[in-house]
Amino acid sequence: MRVIQLQSIYYLISGIWPILSISTFQAVTGPKTDLWLVRMVGLLVIAVGLTLLLATLNGRLTPEIVVLSIASALAFTAIDVFYALIGRISKVYLGDAALEVAIIVSILFLKPWRPKTAG
Repeated sequence: MRVIQLQSIYYLISGIWPILSISTFQAVTGPKTDLWLVRMVGLLVIAVGLTLLLATLNGRLTPEIVVLSIASALAFTAIDVFYALIGRISKVYLGDAALEVAIIVSILFLKPWRPKTAG
C-alpha cells in the first residue's frame, strides 16, 4: 500500500507543477506548444493521484485501484520512452519512465492488494 501512496504523492506533485508554474515545468522538461494540453494532462494526473491517495488512506486497495495504479504507470512509461527515444520530448522523461517502472515492479513484487497473513 505504501508504494501506491508514494505514487499518488508523486502524481499530485507532477500534476500540480505545470498548473502552478508552466515556466519552470518547461525549463526542466522542454518547451511545449500546446500549453492547454499540458495543463489538461496535469489535471488528469491530479485526479489519478487523488484517487490513489484516498484509496490508500482509507485502506481500500480494490482491484480497480491497483489496475489504475499499474495502468497509469504503464501509460506514462510507454509515452516517456517512445517519444524520448524518437526525440520528440526531452530525455529527462526517461528518468520519469525509470521511476514508473520501479513503481510497477514494486507493486507486482509486494502485491499490496493481498491481505496480510497473521504470523
